[in-house]
Amino acid sequence: MSRPYYNPIEVAPVAEIKALQTARLIHAVHHVWDYVPYYRARMEEAGVSPEDIQTLDDLKKLPFTYKQDLRDTYPYGLFAVPMEDVVELHASSGTTGKQIVVGYTEHDIQIWGDVAARAIVAAGGDVHSKVHVSYGYGLFTGGLGLHYGAKTLGAVAIPVSSGNTKRQIQILQDFGSDILCCTPSYATYIGETLREMGIRPDEIKLSAGIFGAEPWTEDSRQEIQRLLGIKAYDIYGLTEIMGPGVAYECAEQTGMHVCEDHFIPEIINPDTGEVLPEGESGELVFSCITKEAFPLLRYRTRDIATLTRTKCSCGRTLIKMSKPRGRTDDMLIIRGVNVFPSQVESVLFQCGQTSPHYLLIVDRVNNSDTLEIMVEMSPDFQFDAVRLVEQKQQEIAAAIQSTLGISAKISLVSPKTIERSEGKSKRVIDKRQLYK
Repeated sequence: MSRPYYNPIEVAPVAEIKALQTARLIHAVHHVWDYVPYYRARMEEAGVSPEDIQTLDDLKKLPFTYKQDLRDTYPYGLFAVPMEDVVELHASSGTTGKQIVVGYTEHDIQIWGDVAARAIVAAGGDVHSKVHVSYGYGLFTGGLGLHYGAKTLGAVAIPVSSGNTKRQIQILQDFGSDILCCTPSYATYIGETLREMGIRPDEIKLSAGIFGAEPWTEDSRQEIQRLLGIKAYDIYGLTEIMGPGVAYECAEQTGMHVCEDHFIPEIINPDTGEVLPEGESGELVFSCITKEAFPLLRYRTRDIATLTRTKCSCGRTLIKMSKPRGRTDDMLIIRGVNVFPSQVESVLFQCGQTSPHYLLIVDRVNNSDTLEIMVEMSPDFQFDAVRLVEQKQQEIAAAIQSTLGISAKISLVSPKTIERSEGKSKRVIDKRQLYK
């Protein structure tokens, strides 16, 4: 029988958690002041010294850290320990500039294993579990993060990585994997491939999945659970902060518990930087208070979310963050309207007869923005009936107009038309950049 939590801090009184956070925050501020010249200069510029940070309320005195800061100090300018103490390096993709490089000491790796183990236990895992890791390994933190979590827990880690989906399914069958870890889009793809191969969900032993690394909706969760016959859990993390395990979902599935003993979350107004009260939506900011090699303070994630301490039925007292509903830098502004891909996905699921695969194509014609949404229909949709295709396109267009307040051209395409991804799925092509 699986235990209800992995680390006792998960169910500690909130006052105990906050006292631990305060002590660790004070130490972290002194650590970066002493060993990271870049941080010391930023703090001096803001008129802040370590002595000014005595309580959690003082956190807002510290300057924000931005992704550009990580690029400006590439590769090791924000490291707070000598390189001989660093045992592992990871990096994010450099699609919008230089890649982000982060380092870990042995102690940092132990912390990472601990927080990822919490996510596995929250999904029902224990020492008897076989954890099938289909996130990519390498510089991407996804694969090794859940791998370390499984090892720390004492479960079996199966480092399959991504790709070769039919072989993945063979391994699921032969090895008896019971927890699947991958992106939600790849989980959907595995489920679709299972169906094509004529394999029923009850012919594999999966009972749960831990999915993250890309935005996904509640409708996506229900589709994955239907396709794979499992319970689908969300996990949150980003390379700059730690990797997967910063926050994780419990059986209640109403948000992710943040590992507050290691990371202090804030929600701010993305335009003004003002800290917002609990329950309000804004940009998620994290401070790392135990990391040795790469302890970012007040890092702006660009993820839009909310925080709440509403009592959770699982017994955990760690604050909950909502599933991010988008990113401030992924948000599309189309004819003055803010549009997140996740909003479009929700509309498509509500309309029915669609698959979870879609693509937003944004362009600018005669100085006016255009939006085309390619939508893959379900296999049972009658594509040979022109009237039905036209009706479905009109239905989706009306629903998009009603929900988002913007018109869009809807292009229905047959199953398997939109390119599949075994990693993060691509949802948007913004051609307007060609005109900048």
